[in-house]
Amino acid sequence: MRFRVVAADYDGTLAKDGRVDKRTLETLVRVQASGRKVILITGRELDSLQSVFPELGLFDLIAAENGALLYYPSTGKEKLLGSKPPATFVKMLQRSGANPVSVGRCVVATVEPYEVEVAKAISQLGLDLQIILNRESVMVLPAGVDKGTGFRAAMAELRLPAASVIGIGDAENDYAFLSLCGFSVAVANAIPSLKKRVHTVTSGEDGAGVVEVLQKMLANEDSLEVAHSGLSDRIRR
Repeated sequence: MRFRVVAADYDGTLAKDGRVDKRTLETLVRVQASGRKVILITGRELDSLQSVFPELGLFDLIAAENGALLYYPSTGKEKLLGSKPPATFVKMLQRSGANPVSVGRCVVATVEPYEVEVAKAISQLGLDLQIILNRESVMVLPAGVDKGTGFRAAMAELRLPAASVIGIGDAENDYAFLSLCGFSVAVANAIPSLKKRVHTVTSGEDGAGVVEVLQKMLANEDSLEVAHSGLSDRIRR
């Protein structure tokens, strides 16, 4: 078995409008039944994720808050992979008029066009924070923390190599972990820039695209072919 792990984003990948359909769920169950691991790499905070997807036990591990928080569904244990944002930063952002402002264990999130106010607050307070965009979402995390951080932590827990992972995503923040996977996939509704940087693009959108690639994997791993010769070298540059 070449691919032993499936790592997928949530919104816009597994889920459409926040919900995962029955066929996608059934396919993920089949993946686990095949002896493979399934991990979720999401920008959502845990409470937000739980509110729309109560079946968190379906995943072996969850890297939430855009990679800043590792969650163990089997035990409920959490491991913070970054520092908590200063309260002064949150207050300054709220006073600037940014709305909504969501505060997680590590991430602070708002929406476009408030990235301007976020950048001003970071600069004025001299904080070592970074802005990560996810379509219309604006996430603030400690410098150096992204979905790749959560992915590496999850793989360390599983004690499996990144080369054994099929990664699936749809947005700009997903490349941080997709670039580490042995085989990277963008669903059909992914942003154009991501489609250019992965091994293959599905014909189906959202969950249908996930089902498409996972069914190929379950039937015959050799059917997963790199779309363009040499792409695996170019996307890591």
